[in-house]
Amino acid sequence: MNFEKCLRLLSKISNLPLPGKEAQFMMAPMERVKELTDIDIEKMNPKQAGVMALFYPDHEKEARLILMLRKTYKGVHSNQVGFPGGKVEKEDINLEATALRETEEEIGVERSMITVVKKMTNIFIPPSNFKVQAFIGYMTQTPIFIPQEDEVEALIEVKLNDFLSDNAIITKTITTSYAVDIEVPAFELNGHVVWGATAMMLSELRVLLGEAHK
Repeated sequence: MNFEKCLRLLSKISNLPLPGKEAQFMMAPMERVKELTDIDIEKMNPKQAGVMALFYPDHEKEARLILMLRKTYKGVHSNQVGFPGGKVEKEDINLEATALRETEEEIGVERSMITVVKKMTNIFIPPSNFKVQAFIGYMTQTPIFIPQEDEVEALIEVKLNDFLSDNAIITKTITTSYAVDIEVPAFELNGHVVWGATAMMLSELRVLLGEAHK
């Protein structure tokens, strides 16, 4: 999909209602859906984080979405694919500022170059006790990414058409924090399997893009 068409879709998205948890749960195993339905999130006093779903044109003016493979470390999100973003710091005036600052730090895109289109439905991640707020944004220039060496193992530049393809949705057997050898819905993007909270956020984004395309 060329980037101009992507921009038109993003413009429509800005005025659409959020599909919410229903869209997120399309890419969650039933065990996680039940957990998120039953839990009292506020009682958990979750930490806050902001992430960015960033669209941009590549050198051929084709629309892409940036994801990143995190480094291997001692933590529940080690070596997983996610959006650029991270936890709130004292300097952040709100979660949008968090997402923009973290995007600049992790992939080297200046926050001033990003136009934020919409705030998505927040999501709670039980294993790490984080409530994550995702934002949809875009930049009109082809970025020169500068990955943060101690955080980012690889950048994953996904063509928008590949993300929207039905072939991107798969089922994968994995071991999670709450089950062993469980089948989970996932996205396969550029050879990487994306599951869990990121897949749930991507699911809402995919539904929004579908609605805008009607």
